[in-house]
Amino acid sequence: MPKEKAIIPCELSDETKKTIVDYTKSLKQNAPFVGDHGLSEDEFWRSGLFHSAIEKLRGTQAATMEGKRAFVKEVLDFLKEKSLVKDWRFTGSGERHDYTIQMPDGKTTIIETKGCLDGNNTNIFERPANADNFIIWSLCQNPGADPRKNAWSGIHTRLSAEIIGRRVLVDGLIIWDMICGTKGRPCPKLHPNKDRATKLPSYSVPPPCIYLFPRTLPDPRNNPNPSVWNIKDLSFLNGLAKAFGCKKSEINHIAIETRMNGSEVERKTRFMHDETLFHESQWTAIKRAR
Repeated sequence: MPKEKAIIPCELSDETKKTIVDYTKSLKQNAPFVGDHGLSEDEFWRSGLFHSAIEKLRGTQAATMEGKRAFVKEVLDFLKEKSLVKDWRFTGSGERHDYTIQMPDGKTTIIETKGCLDGNNTNIFERPANADNFIIWSLCQNPGADPRKNAWSGIHTRLSAEIIGRRVLVDGLIIWDMICGTKGRPCPKLHPNKDRATKLPSYSVPPPCIYLFPRTLPDPRNNPNPSVWNIKDLSFLNGLAKAFGCKKSEINHIAIETRMNGSEVERKTRFMHDETLFHESQWTAIKRAR
């Protein structure tokens, strides 16, 4: 078994965690003196105003998509300018998916955007009938979230189970957003090579993290270990990798193997660069299987 590498290069650093903890303490200490609520410090804490404000901010942050849409728009416009995308439109208002992209090769790529991958929302997706390729794009706006936990939870715990259990094919995954490469989420791809960052109108971003999934649905009886996509066969992801400077060695291949263990369906998720295995899961039962 080769030495295991991280399934995503970035991590939640001790410095970031300390910064968040220190800011939280400072925010709480100064909260009674912010605004014109007219309450004494004791009245302020007894009123519950602080906790109500935190809950309102949390709900607003969870609900807003403006920042994510602005980022995705700049990326897609950049790809269109380079003729790597023919046209695109936002379809999230009336459809289950968020973006429909027409590719120069005539194929249609459908993108479903998600937040951090450790939440139940990751399990909610449908591949539309007109999709030649279906891609999930994780935009995690929380710099305090652990990227490695999110990647593992999203790929093995959630997506692999949904692909097998619901028989819905996902061709690829992008983990990449406007926080990548910032002080809140430093990107190892930019150290020491800062020139690998790409300038967009409002952002400077490192190369994206791209994960390729099996070409066909894993099935323990008929298709236990399907082959994984080559990036050259997924025109949108291939264009994204070219435009933003991904190295071949940074493209992740996700093999999903299945087997029967008594009456249970089990799967094993393998993370590879080309044919080189660098991480794998244990055999894990799919609870939803019949």
